[in-house]
Amino acid sequence: MIYTRSIGDIRLTNLIEYVGPTHDPFVTFPDFDASVVARNRDWLTNAHWYANLQRMVIAIQIWIVQTGDKVILIDSGVGNRKPRAAARMHLLNTLVPQWLAAAGASFDQVTHVVMTHLHGDHVGWNTVLDGDRWVPAFPKAHYLMPRLDFDYFKGLYEQNPAADPSFGDSVIPVLDAGLVDFVDEGDEIAGCLRAVFAPGHTPGQMNYWIGEGHQQAVFCADIFHHPLQITDPHLNTAFCVLPEVARKTRRDFLDRVADTGTLIMPCHFGWPHCGYVRRDSRIGAGGFAFVPAEPDLPQRN
Repeated sequence: MIYTRSIGDIRLTNLIEYVGPTHDPFVTFPDFDASVVARNRDWLTNAHWYANLQRMVIAIQIWIVQTGDKVILIDSGVGNRKPRAAARMHLLNTLVPQWLAAAGASFDQVTHVVMTHLHGDHVGWNTVLDGDRWVPAFPKAHYLMPRLDFDYFKGLYEQNPAADPSFGDSVIPVLDAGLVDFVDEGDEIAGCLRAVFAPGHTPGQMNYWIGEGHQQAVFCADIFHHPLQITDPHLNTAFCVLPEVARKTRRDFLDRVADTGTLIMPCHFGWPHCGYVRRDSRIGAGGFAFVPAEPDLPQRN
């Protein structure tokens, strides 16, 4: 599905590569306790939690920013025909190219591909298979990657290429094509995005802020994988490289956006995939709650 909303004159579209009750919370969150679900049962609908399966709903999505003559992707999902260890990501065959085109972001229209971090479910559509070679999917685009993440994952790949093939099939080909620029804290991208360092999940993860004042939004990457991490911000995923740093980043982010009207756009939330943070005294001192944000209309180009 493709959904759209606006921040001022900037058009934001989220394209869902896939979504479903895929994740066991006890595996995803090493510190998970079943009481977390019990405390939040009043708002945990099937958009986020399937009680009969005891599984969290997780989405893989690609955000599209359209402003002026710029067409910007924020993260590029899993990709098709990519060999991955997780069965839910292995050798996908979706219609993402057609969906991108329907949203006005075809392979030839995209001007920038901006990555929050370099995990395999955020870089996959960087490339497509051409014969037996992975080649850039967006030949006219600038690919922008957090510099610290590139250095970190490059080191891991050089030590053991088989451990995570996504760097080899989705990062190196665009680097070799000369399409990559690196992002540092405070950089402005395409005249509309501001890069803010958000380490913990990975060493170099970035958030990207857009808009200003009361019309502001943030692509907040994997600070959160699930709305339960807003009500219980101590919860880290098993994939967080720097656990204590991730907790501090999450808490600082919540303090920054709560009650400001800032639209938060994570990569993995279930329907409606984004929303707002408000302070909630019912949860206790310093508690937070997630408020979903409905999209304007389904995009039907």
